[in-house]
Amino acid sequence: MNYRFSSRVSQLQSSAVRDILKLTQGKDMISFAGGLPAEELFPVEAVRAAADRVFTAGKGALQYGLTEGYLPLREQLCERMAAKNMFVQPHQMLLTTGSQQAIDLLVGVLTEPGDTVLVEKPTYLASLQVFSLHGLKVVAAESDEFGIIPEAAAELIAKHQPKLMYAVPTFGNPTGRVWSTERRKQVLELCVANNIPIIEDDPYGDIKFDEDQTYPSLFSLQESVEGGPVIYTSTFSKTVAPALRTGWAIGDNQVIRMMEKAKQAADLHSSALDQQVLSQLLQGFDLDAHITVISRNYKARMLEMDELLRQQQVPGLTWDQPKGGMFLWAQLPDGLDAEILLRSAVQKGVAFVPGSSFFANEPIRNTMRLNYTYNTGERTMQGIKRMVEAIEEFTARS
Repeated sequence: MNYRFSSRVSQLQSSAVRDILKLTQGKDMISFAGGLPAEELFPVEAVRAAADRVFTAGKGALQYGLTEGYLPLREQLCERMAAKNMFVQPHQMLLTTGSQQAIDLLVGVLTEPGDTVLVEKPTYLASLQVFSLHGLKVVAAESDEFGIIPEAAAELIAKHQPKLMYAVPTFGNPTGRVWSTERRKQVLELCVANNIPIIEDDPYGDIKFDEDQTYPSLFSLQESVEGGPVIYTSTFSKTVAPALRTGWAIGDNQVIRMMEKAKQAADLHSSALDQQVLSQLLQGFDLDAHITVISRNYKARMLEMDELLRQQQVPGLTWDQPKGGMFLWAQLPDGLDAEILLRSAVQKGVAFVPGSSFFANEPIRNTMRLNYTYNTGERTMQGIKRMVEAIEEFTARS
């Protein structure tokens, strides 16, 4: 059979993270590549007890569910969103298979092939895959330590007239940066003035290292949900467990209903069983206290990696200490291509993600993303040592 694959799939680039994770399987490999939560912090017993309560309720737990998602869980999430000054009703929410599906559905209902989407430079690599699959053009606005630069975004909007903006304003992937409140307001005003919907992706916002600090979502800064430009997405993957594959989107009811139609065609509904387990979990488990434990552990692991990198004193290696999330963004010495370096690093038994994967165009090749949440102690120390050895050998050959 001579299969003829669609051009949009044939041209799709494989995820760099997925490919690197394959390399790390079955080897003495220390991976700083994937955005993997720490397995030892998963609330295993609480999830098991929640599942037991679901099955105790009867066989109906295994039946088909609503496309929009399990109503009790949507109601619980509305309460959690309200605590962050995001006030929505269940009909303004859709439960999805992780926040990745929410992004895909939103792009599908808000754009046509050939449209332009505005992103921050750099941005989440899996979102770039989604844009490519839908045949979109991507323009990336420059950013600094305070987030996307409004003047750069305004220039691109005037030139390219994007139909959509995608943003991760709080502990962004890959940089870990947090947009200032002023930048958030400026970008929101810019998009309102130009009638540009915003996908606000927030998988990491709860994992903050200063417990007293608050970061207002773009969603909370808009005047109203109905007619507002922001559709907010998040997930339980980083706060409970990735395997439960449950995320959500909130926004204008018209947008949510269109997403619901698209979701019906895609998969009917996400796992009703997982949603019921999560609903039971929220009833009998203090998720906020658990998130505090996660955040404190991840802060300690971030500081551990930060100190190890400082001790190595690699000339030309720089990075910013993140205020939350799961990633440290580093810039390698000038002239060092992180993709080529990765080959040497893998041979030494350590992996990371080259920064070029996160750029829509004009990649900065001497950058890399390091995950600090999955490893700790001896493994982090050995991983950093191996990576530095690879850098030193590479620069010595140059």
